[in-house]
Amino acid sequence: MSHDQDFNLGGDSSTYLRFHFIAVELGRMPYRRYRDSDNLVARLNLPNMRYDPAERVDVYAAAVRGLTTLEPDPERQLKYADFIDIYSALDDNERERYQTEYPSEAQAVSTYFQLARQQGREEGRQEGRHEGETLVLLRLLRLKFGEIPDDVRQRIEQADADTLLTWSEHILTAARIEDILR
Repeated sequence: MSHDQDFNLGGDSSTYLRFHFIAVELGRMPYRRYRDSDNLVARLNLPNMRYDPAERVDVYAAAVRGLTTLEPDPERQLKYADFIDIYSALDDNERERYQTEYPSEAQAVSTYFQLARQQGREEGRQEGRHEGETLVLLRLLRLKFGEIPDDVRQRIEQADADTLLTWSEHILTAARIEDILR
């Protein structure tokens, strides 16, 4: 199931980097052997191990149970829950069965994905606000000074929210576009 391997980077005359590693073929490892493991990596990879297709829901539940008991960091839990979900690839019937047979694990997964959606929405709102502030500043500059040089446009597009606000305030008193970006 595992074997040593070497990987060398270089050319015809010399090797620049040499790696020696252990390769593990997860698809050949029996899921049941690792179902209750205290090793988080093993538990997260249960969906990648060998099991009967009829066991997919049980594999998913064991992986989620491992995640909730072995990983204390909520950020990592969120990331790993997505990993488990992707590699388990439950269909709609299996998801329904999972929710019925494993209610506590299903609640945990539901919580992870609700958090992910909330984070995504908040990031989207922040990105939208930033984009709006950038567009307003560019428009005001164009109205007051005419064509905006590319280097000024790039600085504005890369600026953070506080800087954009400060620059927007400078529009009222600036005589030249350069005075705004001070």
